[in-house]
Order: sequence, then structure tokens, then C-alpha cells
Amino acid sequence: MAPAQTSQLSNPLASPAQLAQSGSQLDGVPADLEDSIRFAGARLTQLAGVLLRLPQDVIAQAIVVFMRFWIGAEGESLLEYGAKDVSAACLYMVSKLSAFPKSPRNVINVYVYLDSFPSTFVESSKFQESTDAESHYVSEGTYHALRSLLMRTEAHILRVLGFDTHIALPYTLCINYLQALGIKLDIPAGQNLARRAFAHLNTALLSPQLLYLTHQPAQIATAAIYLAAREVQVKLPGEEWWEVFDTDREELGFLVVALMSVAGFVQEEKSKWGRRKVPMNLEDVEAELERRQMLEASEPGPA
Repeated sequence: MAPAQTSQLSNPLASPAQLAQSGSQLDGVPADLEDSIRFAGARLTQLAGVLLRLPQDVIAQAIVVFMRFWIGAEGESLLEYGAKDVSAACLYMVSKLSAFPKSPRNVINVYVYLDSFPSTFVESSKFQESTDAESHYVSEGTYHALRSLLMRTEAHILRVLGFDTHIALPYTLCINYLQALGIKLDIPAGQNLARRAFAHLNTALLSPQLLYLTHQPAQIATAAIYLAAREVQVKLPGEEWWEVFDTDREELGFLVVALMSVAGFVQEEKSKWGRRKVPMNLEDVEAELERRQMLEASEPGPA
């Protein structure tokens, strides 16, 4: 990541070199598989956070840390660190730094519970209440082994981040911008607009284009408001109001298209993996690479 900025409203952004080729790709992990694992890891972090009853801002920070880890200066690779373990460590670390800390046992139990499902894309209705997930049985021997792994992974994530855990999020900015635009949040139309904008902010966390690593919170908030206003048909000022919020037309257009494309990406992922699990640990990633190599070897060559 670029050097940390002093403002509490901005984040260090990923450089073009960091985005061009990751440590995973240098180790031979195809870009499409890396995208699938990062998306599944972000989604796993979101689900685990909900089951642990963490507020969305804490979950969002954990997802951003998870995404930052894979483009770190040390070139973290999916062949060296399991995405599930990194997700758990990010959520544990960020919650510990918040007003809603979670114990290692609860974090471990929730991740074991989520790992018990046969496929990655399980309907949310099948998830039980968080109290059931947190009490999912783990033997003492397994718990101590997983706790040790959790602590080691957390320590490594902190080293990769340079112990800089500051994450600026766009949620508060979004509310402030809506109020500055004259949107009344105490009436149904304004509330509906705010809900749609927040939904887009959450969607951006799952984007394969890593929007939270490439754009500042002010730009993401502006794009979410612009798209939400179009969807719920709320009229905003006719002039280029987004420039007041440090967003130019080109950035706004890119972000709006990126947000709209996430739904299609998610559908493609569901179709690609079906009832299979996206590989979230080292053994499964290696098995998936071997499976792909075998498929390529079995395909007939050109005539």
C-alpha cells in the first residue's frame, strides 16, 4: 500500500504495481481463481460478522483489511496463507480494536460452523441464530490448535500492514452528503434513498475491482448516492454536485459501472462453483490447481 495518509477521512490506496500482479499470481494461481477466493473470503467475513452480532462498520473494516493483506508489500500468496484463516484473524483483530471485541473461541466456533456447510453459496435462510453458531462444538485439542493459528495469522497481518489498522469508511460521509444535498432523512423517500446508498456501500466491499483499495471513501459514498438516487427516482441537484465531494465525472462513472457490475459477477461465481466449495485453505487451493491441470491435460490438442 502507499504510505498512510494523515487524514482520518482517507485511506492509503493500492498502487498500480500492486494491482497489476499479486503474490498469488506470481506463485501460479490464476487470476480468476484469486478473484473467486477473495470474493468468497469477503463474503465469509461478512457472514461471520453477522453471526457474531458485529456492527456493519466493524465488518467492513475487517473486509478491507482482508483485501489489503493479499496485495501487501511482501506479496502474500494464497499458496502460503489460507483465506479462511486470514478472514478469521482479520475479524478477530478488528473487533478487538472496536467496542465489540469477540473472544477467540466465539470466532473459531463461528468459522467452524460456516465451514460445515457443503457449498460456499448457501442460502442465508439456512444459517442459524448467532448463539447457535458461537456454540458450535469444537474439541479442546482442535480449539487450542486453531487459537494458536489465529494468533499467528493476526500477528502476521499486523506486520504486513505495518501495524497501521486505520480504515476510513464512507458510511458517515454518505449520511452527511445526503443531508448536504437537502435530502430529508425523516421521510420515507429519504430513508429509502439512504438504505439503497448503504446497500451499494456494502456491495462495493465485495467488488472484484477492490474499490475500497483504489478509491477514497468520499468517492465511494458519492457514487453510491448517485446510483441509489437513480434507482429510487429521487431528484438531486442538476449541476455537477459530485465535484463538491471531491469526485470528478470520470471517477463517478467508473464507480457507478463497477457497482452495477457486482451483481453479474456474483451470479457468475454461483454458476461457476455450483454446489462446490471455493477453496479457502492451502490444501484445497492446491487440489483445485491440480484439478485444472488435469482438465487441461485431458483436453485434445489442436487438429
